[in-house]
Amino acid sequence: MLNANAAMPVIGTLFAAAVFLFGGVPSHADSTSARLAAYYDLKMMLCDRTAFQWRRDDRPEAVADNVIQVGVGRDAGYALTTSGQLLTWRGTVDKKQAVLGHVSWFAAGRTGVFAARADGTLVHLARPERWFTEGKIARPVAVSASAIAASVGDSADYFVTRDGDLFVKGLAHRGQYGDGNLKSTPTFIGVAENVIAVKAHTGHAIALKRGGAVIGTGGNIYGPIGRHGIGDKAIVWAEIFTGAVAIATGSSHSLALREDGSLWRWGRDIGLDPVQVLDGVTDAAADQSTSLALRDDNTLWQWDRGEQPRRHFQCP
Repeated sequence: MLNANAAMPVIGTLFAAAVFLFGGVPSHADSTSARLAAYYDLKMMLCDRTAFQWRRDDRPEAVADNVIQVGVGRDAGYALTTSGQLLTWRGTVDKKQAVLGHVSWFAAGRTGVFAARADGTLVHLARPERWFTEGKIARPVAVSASAIAASVGDSADYFVTRDGDLFVKGLAHRGQYGDGNLKSTPTFIGVAENVIAVKAHTGHAIALKRGGAVIGTGGNIYGPIGRHGIGDKAIVWAEIFTGAVAIATGSSHSLALREDGSLWRWGRDIGLDPVQVLDGVTDAAADQSTSLALRDDNTLWQWDRGEQPRRHFQCP
């Protein structure tokens, strides 16, 4: 496996102008694509180039234009603009703050942000003592020279390299590393191969492998990684679904999207075995208790874990 930290200096200046992503790429987002984001009860979606935000069952409201990717942390919203600027805000959306420039895609979460450059360099911005919109922006630190995907979890952070190697750093007490290790490490270490996407949340992670297999590890009291380690935790990666093209996970349930547009779910209030819940889906996301899906007619569907999907919004 690659040494993720070899010759990776601290980055303190902006990179040269880059070519930016304008399409939804499953691995380059907090959900299955750049168009949806959900974490705890904060949610965002992208309709064309307009970003919408809402909480719980509220109606989505437009918060930013000229956006190509949305993201959320525990209490902060994020938007990546067409010019490659990563913006964030907390509460009042008219008080946006620039996090970083020359960004091609990003992944946000409770503990910080991963931001990728067009050349494949991935930088990590740790959460400061005060959140981004209240204090000094953390200094970005380069962690990989060839990342294609990343995820910021509640307890451990992950990224995937161009070669398909999965790296992790953070808490390991719930099996978050998936290599049998229950102790955290000071640097990112490789823990899986042939991976193309990874999503993490409260003490667990799921990863999508080449060929469509979904594997999972970590805390599994409620079943977000299926039957694997149910009731406590799994400390090694194991297969929990097949035939997927994109994945998402919340605090206690998970989602997988197949090429035919079928959306599958498993976990708390659902069951340990994946079941199909909706068809015609292009994008999906999961948070603390809710699932979101954008369908091919640009309608947004939203529902609680064990309930049936309900139409919630129509992209204008």
